[in-house]
Amino acid sequence: MSRVALTGALQSDYERLFATCDIRSEHLAEVDGLIEALLADRPRYHAVAGRLKMPWFAVAALHYADTDRNFDVHLHNGDPLTERTRHLPDGRPLTGEPPFRWEDSAVDALQLRHLDQWADWSVAGTLFVLEGHGGWGYRLHHPEVLSPYLWNYSTHYSQGKYVTDDTWQETTIAQPCGVAVLLRRLAEQGVIEFSGGTRPMGPLLHFSASELSPAVEALQRFLNTWPGLFVRVDGLAGRKTSEAFHKLCGRYLLNDPRDSGEHS
Repeated sequence: MSRVALTGALQSDYERLFATCDIRSEHLAEVDGLIEALLADRPRYHAVAGRLKMPWFAVAALHYADTDRNFDVHLHNGDPLTERTRHLPDGRPLTGEPPFRWEDSAVDALQLRHLDQWADWSVAGTLFVLEGHGGWGYRLHHPEVLSPYLWNYSTHYSQGKYVTDDTWQETTIAQPCGVAVLLRRLAEQGVIEFSGGTRPMGPLLHFSASELSPAVEALQRFLNTWPGLFVRVDGLAGRKTSEAFHKLCGRYLLNDPRDSGEHS
């Protein structure tokens, strides 16, 4: 059982972080190289994902994070495919004979983690699974540092790392690219879509003084880049944000009672 529950607040936090994830410019070329490699291997990830009813990009992210995209080792722990795993979890896969196909071993590894039983592959659901696999230590014991397992190479992370399961070093910087950053770049390129969320689809931007939205927060940051427009960045699309939107676009936000709909 997970040490953390995917509450509504945590779901919103994941959505906000993913929406505001900016990849650091000095890492962008490396990230794009990783994306190109993952896309080249997409048929192999699809073969595993199809057997487990999970998205291929989740398989790809775990494969990168856990074994650096090595197709010659078990996804369970990096032991060679020429024999069953010797380290924990040892003796896997239980069926078949070595040498194992990477796809068969990967299916066993992901079933062992019960990912074939996970149904929420929305942005929040996917990041929840990935952060849980990387470890909840950051969120539970060092909430001031977002997990580099997810966010390294983005502006969400700068330093601080567990160098062992129990040893924290505040100034150590993680090395590999965060898996959420990979997913963000894949989404930016339009090659993946998240699904499985429970929230109804609808316009991302609409008038509401009570509903927090990462899309509204992004809009507010954008509005503040224009001369003469000054709005508080709070994720709430209230009167001031709608008025600034009107000054820029000539109409108020959707559902603002001041919008007559003449420009729709």
